[in-house]
Amino acid sequence: MENFEILLEQIAELASKGEISALRKLLCELNVVDTAQLIEGLEPKNRLRAFRVLPKDTSAEVFAYLEPDTQAELVRSITDTELENLLDEMFLDDTVDFLEEVPASVVTRVLAHSDPKTRKLINRFLNYPEDCAGSLMTIEMVHLRTSLTAAEAIEKIRKTGLDKETVYTCYCVDREHHLLGSIPLLSLLLCEQDTLVGDIMEDDAQLISVGTHDDREYVADIVKKYDLLSVPVVDNENRLVGIITVDDIVDVIEEETTEDFEKMALLAPSDDEYLKTGVFKLARNRILWLLILMISGTFTGKIIEGYETLLAGFVALTASMPMLMGTGGNAGSQVSTLIIRGLAVGEIEIKDYFKIVLKELRVASICGAVLAIANILRMYLFCEGTIEVFLVVSLAMFCAIIVAKLIGCSLPIFAKIIKLDPALMAGPMIATLVDIVTLVIYFGLAKVFLI
Repeated sequence: MENFEILLEQIAELASKGEISALRKLLCELNVVDTAQLIEGLEPKNRLRAFRVLPKDTSAEVFAYLEPDTQAELVRSITDTELENLLDEMFLDDTVDFLEEVPASVVTRVLAHSDPKTRKLINRFLNYPEDCAGSLMTIEMVHLRTSLTAAEAIEKIRKTGLDKETVYTCYCVDREHHLLGSIPLLSLLLCEQDTLVGDIMEDDAQLISVGTHDDREYVADIVKKYDLLSVPVVDNENRLVGIITVDDIVDVIEEETTEDFEKMALLAPSDDEYLKTGVFKLARNRILWLLILMISGTFTGKIIEGYETLLAGFVALTASMPMLMGTGGNAGSQVSTLIIRGLAVGEIEIKDYFKIVLKELRVASICGAVLAIANILRMYLFCEGTIEVFLVVSLAMFCAIIVAKLIGCSLPIFAKIIKLDPALMAGPMIATLVDIVTLVIYFGLAKVFLI
């Protein structure tokens, strides 16, 4: 947003002076996302004033884009009447998302000021596991009986559409609310007015749906695969219970990507923002894997201790160890990153393992040969030692690259087989294992050719 700082100063000044009309006019001219961002930037006192001047429907939209801490702060500050008005205007899924992130005291107050029907629905949604489709869905959708004519369906949409999250796709149900098909709004607008909805709907042969307990990553894959704006959610008896819209799927993709990045760095996944996370929590998220990697590094030290005499006789061998270990770790990390991504987006499956191994063997042979030749030239020009030492280091380099590539492509797939997240088999984990194997190969070759 252009001139953010200037707008923020204007809003803060109007709020401080109590110029309500001018403040409302300025905020209502902005996109609700920008309005939320500006309100976040205000001091708490002015933040409440700015939020209160918004029209009821706009305030609900803006509220949905605020950070959980800000939402909780506003709920504590506004009156009971204002809270009831806010809840009336908010979509149910936005309300549930908000309640999942705020303290229990705020949840209690919100539920106390919700009408009994809404309270029951909220409690039902909160009981769904956080990572399943049921926790993402909204019940604000357009559903039509197949016996309606196009004219009757459009009239129903006119009467109820304002309360729905989306009207672009309507869902067709029978008397028991079983999902029968879907119909784009465009089809209703373009067909003859007396055409029955059942005659123009896309029937269940083409209908894509997900279950309430399907994993949210699976839902995201479905939406991506079929380019959907929304996907219907059904229960065990195929009754329509809600829909998940693409804006929620975008949030899921972002969260899952962030989680994968954290796991690849061997961090415990966290939903909290970095600057809002306490020092002890950050340390707790990191310390376990740091301890595991430190202990794993003990094996590297023990291997080196076992060849102290050999290293003392060949200084070039000692000098080449960091380079060998670093190159092997990098080679393994390269392929593991590609495999993890391929598994995540569905480009690679477990059955492709042997194809992957054959491909990586060829890639590793090329990379290993080029690096080995370059290393001989490097050592000849810049290192002291015999040609035998140079050849041993380069041969170890070639072997280390091949082994690293095989480990890098195998571990993520093995993790997938045993139902672990493949993202765990990345970066530090691969590097630690490759270091151990590289040293074993290195000293094994040195012992054979130099002693």
